[in-house]
Amino acid sequence: MPTALIFTLAVAAVLYLRGWRHLHSVHPDAIPPLRAASFLAGLACLWLALVSPLSAYDDSLLTLHMLQHLLLMTIAPALLLLAAPMMPLLHGMPGTVMRNVVRPILRWPPLQRAGHAVTQPAFALLAASATLIVWHIPAIFTVALRSEPLHILEHATFFIAGLLFWWPVINPWPSTIPWPRWSLILYLALATLPCDILSGFLVFSERLVYPIYLANSTPRPFPISPYSDQQLAGALMWTAITILYLVPAAILTIKLLAPRHLSTTARTASSHTATST
Repeated sequence: MPTALIFTLAVAAVLYLRGWRHLHSVHPDAIPPLRAASFLAGLACLWLALVSPLSAYDDSLLTLHMLQHLLLMTIAPALLLLAAPMMPLLHGMPGTVMRNVVRPILRWPPLQRAGHAVTQPAFALLAASATLIVWHIPAIFTVALRSEPLHILEHATFFIAGLLFWWPVINPWPSTIPWPRWSLILYLALATLPCDILSGFLVFSERLVYPIYLANSTPRPFPISPYSDQQLAGALMWTAITILYLVPAAILTIKLLAPRHLSTTARTASSHTATST
């Protein structure tokens, strides 16, 4: 599994950089280098979550397991979508593959309709919230930690749900924005609620929510009790989600208010000029 994953990440990096280089040679301002760096950072987050030593201790410390989930569902998807990945990846593919395989698939009407449906904010928010809640139900969490195939499925659904969640917010090419931008502020605020409930439950619970960490015989990389580990995991999730969701909401708010402020300033200046003349 790690070898196949490393190979997949390497292929994705090569395809993106190959396509980015081609686009940059034709239109230097099409995709800035910072977006290419964002794509590589997103791949690095996937490597850190799934291949690095961090993944070896996800059954020893809940805090590291929670960090793994944050990387898969929140940080890596956002970085990858901020890189505007579709155009570089398409241009990075061999021409024959692009023309005969990828393009017909992307132009298939049922796939386009499905893509439009799953990237709607309501569906994306529901999918992300359901994914987070279901996989953190203690019984399901424990079974997934003990079953390698189920654990792989858990990671895959976290990543896919993360891509769906960030899609309406980042709106990468070739998507459009059929919904008002102000609704995304509410979207991000609502998205914090399931995370707040889960993290609050972990922090303030008087019992160990996931007893598997008490029964696990794997050596802990840090000298911390299972209960303190649970509180730290909840605090990590609480803090990280608050920052990662509310900062974009604040940026959207500033952008929405800026045109109105500028137009008001312009009207005031024009009125002042007319009065003085």
